[in-house]
Amino acid sequence: MPFQLSTRGRYGVRLMVALALAQDGPSLLKEVARREGISEKYLGQIIIPLKAAGLVSSQRGSRGGYSLAKPSEDITVRDVVEAIEGRIFPAPGMDDAAGPARATEVVVAGVWRIVRDEIEGSLSRITLAALARQACEVGDSTESYVI
Repeated sequence: MPFQLSTRGRYGVRLMVALALAQDGPSLLKEVARREGISEKYLGQIIIPLKAAGLVSSQRGSRGGYSLAKPSEDITVRDVVEAIEGRIFPAPGMDDAAGPARATEVVVAGVWRIVRDEIEGSLSRITLAALARQACEVGDSTESYVI
């Protein structure tokens, strides 16, 4: 079972980077949707698990919208992906309480553990702050994200 990030997960990371780039308070989903070229309705579905995980906060009213619930330096890509997708790389036989019965299962499960640990480690090292800095370097993103 290879690791594959869904569209939902990819768009969730983009949404969170957009919120990290927003410097003038909460962002409206319709504005993020317009800038990112993603359906507002789809972003509305993605924001729910991010809010439930404590990664996003919302504010009602004329100055309302969504913002990061904690500093972008403290939120990793792994946090975002796991909030949306669930556990990364849940390969069969890896987490069985009784453990695999066959030698081949034992060694292959070990391979999947290594792969999972590498993916989790990589995603844990990348913060939203780092991605926001990269986005600014790629283009003049900060101009288009000030609301």
